[in-house]
Amino acid sequence: MTNTVMVWMTAPNAEVAEAIAKALVNESLAACVNIVSQVRSIYRWEGKVENEAEVLMVAKTTAKSFDALAARVKALHPYQVPEIIAVPVTQGHAPYLQWLEESVC
Repeated sequence: MTNTVMVWMTAPNAEVAEAIAKALVNESLAACVNIVSQVRSIYRWEGKVENEAEVLMVAKTTAKSFDALAARVKALHPYQVPEIIAVPVTQGHAPYLQWLEESVC
């Protein structure tokens, strides 16, 4: 088991995703953020089923930095309830995981 987590988030568009990603990396809250454009999200919100185009972000960070990362995303995000889900990384390429941990506060 590593200290690394991958954090899945969505944003309404590429501009918001890029702004959040740059802030997270510039502030050393994430070592890397991948941005995947043109995902479709179907979800229930306030009693209605929504069908929206969104942008997916996957941030690589450490478990100890998750709370600070989540707080920063909430501060920057336009959604009332942004998706911020951490998934533990149980294994990975050791040099990459070392670089990741050295890149995050």
